[in-house]
Amino acid sequence: MKYFIVAGEASGDLHGSNLVKELFRQDRNAEIACWGGDLMQSAGARVLMHYRNTAFMGFMVILKNLGRVLRNISLCRKHVIDYNPDVLILIDYPGFNLRIAKFAKRAGIRVFYYISPKFWAWGEKRVEKVRKRVDRMFIIFPFETEFYAKYGIPVKYRGNPLVDEIESRIASLSGKEEISEMLQLSEKPVIGILPGSRRQEIRSILPQIMKVTDDFPGYQFVIAGVRNVPAGLYRSITGNSRVRVVTDRTYELLSVCEAAIVKSGTSTLEAALFNIPQVVCYRGDFFSMLIALMLIRVKFVSLVNLIAGREVVKELLGYSLNRKNLARELSGIVKGGGRRENMLLQYGIIRDKLGPAGASARIAAAMLEELKGQWQETDKGIDKGFTGS
Repeated sequence: MKYFIVAGEASGDLHGSNLVKELFRQDRNAEIACWGGDLMQSAGARVLMHYRNTAFMGFMVILKNLGRVLRNISLCRKHVIDYNPDVLILIDYPGFNLRIAKFAKRAGIRVFYYISPKFWAWGEKRVEKVRKRVDRMFIIFPFETEFYAKYGIPVKYRGNPLVDEIESRIASLSGKEEISEMLQLSEKPVIGILPGSRRQEIRSILPQIMKVTDDFPGYQFVIAGVRNVPAGLYRSITGNSRVRVVTDRTYELLSVCEAAIVKSGTSTLEAALFNIPQVVCYRGDFFSMLIALMLIRVKFVSLVNLIAGREVVKELLGYSLNRKNLARELSGIVKGGGRRENMLLQYGIIRDKLGPAGASARIAAAMLEELKGQWQETDKGIDKGFTGS
């Protein structure tokens, strides 16, 4: 079968790459083209557009780049039609992908949505667009089953592919001493900084984090950089400080961290699966934060807290992300801190809720069943005894 996949950011590229591997494994005749990134390309997909050219976030940023966004939508439509896939698989990235879904549906192309947009956090009214434009939704968080049930949209939780990725990477990593030497770290304990992969977020978040680095002289702070962000952007913020940047080595960095400061998003769950105590942070431009305050309908924004259903990690959002608050919360999760042990205990409960590895294989199998007209409203494929509850 022919598959066309659209992923608009780094986390989508990661999950998309694991899905690509499984589709190739389970469908020997698979042909896969995509809008994605280096990981999907490494998995064997033909990348027609890199996400570095499509990842715009924030009201003002999108407004400033509206012409480019519209051109990207038009180009993606052309690529889909030219490729003529058996199925279009959209990964998160709702502002863009829901428009592509509408176009594909009208063109008679089957549409799957893998990794639900965060409708449960904002814009519940947009769920109706899913009903009209998407043939099947494939979720990756257990709490989403109940959410979609409210709208009469059948979904089944088959596990979270990030569990697959983390377990695989942990098994492949060297020992801490070897990793520290490779990353050229000193003997001081490490506090990781994961500021995200979008330039506008890094510009808003990283300067606030830098203010606290002098408050912890016994630690070395290391930034998890990404290849699609120019090294000069990090240097313009870190200045002459001793804070280092390691590029495309996030998992290696997490494996040697004592604690971390993490931008809200997929990285919060990655840190939890690595068993690293963390403080979650987020800050955007003024208008984006104002819109978020008006639209967000959930108590928490981090995936860790959402899965747990309670506050496990502290969230410093907007103007609460400042030196005083960050220093206080970070002190509580380094070794000897009062919140560290309980946080690690809660991480174990979250891992149990997510279920076992193998999600990417189960989801790929479910997609193939659907395409072959063999969809069954059961949890067939889930490991025996796992309910995701």
